[in-house]
Amino acid sequence: MTDYTTVSIPKDLADRVEETIEGTSFQSTSDLVRFLLRSIVIQHQKQGELTEAQFDEIAEQLRDLGYLG
Repeated sequence: MTDYTTVSIPKDLADRVEETIEGTSFQSTSDLVRFLLRSIVIQHQKQGELTEAQFDEIAEQLRDLGYLG
């Protein structure tokens, strides 16, 4: 059985995510967050340590998509 933990995000961001995922394969904000975090972790594992520049690039992409303020 998989253990879970809770991650808190601002309500306004959660509302924006809910609007964004309408019509997609994501069923919930949690689904999207798991996908994004998994993607970042996989990229990190493939490339070794993420440099600050790579992390900033990922953050910028997420900001452009509206996931980060």
